[in-house]
Amino acid sequence: MIRTPICELLGIEKPLFQGGMAWIADASLAAAVSEAGGLGIISAMNAGPDWAREQIRDVRTRTQRPFGVNVMLQSPFAAEVADVVAEERVPVVVTGAGNPSKYLRAWKAAGVKVIPVVSSVALARLLERAGADAIVAEGGESGGHVGDLSTMVLVPQVVDAVKVPVLAAGGIADGRQVAAALMLGAQGVQVGTRFLVATECTVSQEYKDRVIKAKDLSTIVTGRSINGAVRCLKTPFSQEFARRERAGATAEELASFGTGSLRKAAKDGNYQEGSFMAGEVAAMVHQEQTAAQIVDDLMDGAERCLKGAMAWVC
Repeated sequence: MIRTPICELLGIEKPLFQGGMAWIADASLAAAVSEAGGLGIISAMNAGPDWAREQIRDVRTRTQRPFGVNVMLQSPFAAEVADVVAEERVPVVVTGAGNPSKYLRAWKAAGVKVIPVVSSVALARLLERAGADAIVAEGGESGGHVGDLSTMVLVPQVVDAVKVPVLAAGGIADGRQVAAALMLGAQGVQVGTRFLVATECTVSQEYKDRVIKAKDLSTIVTGRSINGAVRCLKTPFSQEFARRERAGATAEELASFGTGSLRKAAKDGNYQEGSFMAGEVAAMVHQEQTAAQIVDDLMDGAERCLKGAMAWVC
């Protein structure tokens, strides 16, 4: 079994996080991943503190193992959710879309391990100085909000720049990619897109079907012109968003057009109006499986790949 220092730091069996996907990563999925030995993560998204507290308590009725909460720092409820995380003494908080430094003191005082997601070396260094326990370096292959650098380029640079453990994210859906991340110096991985089709994932069936049908060129990145790049599947909504962006629509017009689109995809399965966020590796996801099967497949595949690589080198 592959174990790294991140396992000891967090008390998990396998160095694998499930991504905190908005409108998708709830107590059902998070508990299933944690029970499988990884770190399940609830997404606090743009929901309020009451919803976050409810989900945290729900997870604790399903598993006694460590879990995390993803705090989206651009949410209007970020400060309130940050308080809930401390009050509930959540084992791990993962942050995205910004700098969580102002919340770190309260989280650390509550015994919470803090692991920000970054897309640049500079932010990784800043957050290490601020007291982050580990860093997730996420490449632009990932679904949802993305940066400019690819995982292959970003991860080794962040590994070299900081002393805390680094996890790789973006473009990881099978054991070969997990093994590659470890060879780049990461101590673990964060996986999002593949868990979209987990049995315990409560996302709409339309969403799951679209991921399974995806091909190598099925994703598109929109929003770069307004500093809000997002990767999602090509759908009527995303194609129209791209058309409006090319035509010079303002940030306000694009934001208005996109409001509620992720929820329409995740909860309503609305193919025409929904934003089906997914990474480039959607093309490598072919079937629904339980969260435990996905975790085992990823980690067992990585172990076989690493053994094979060593045999080849020797």
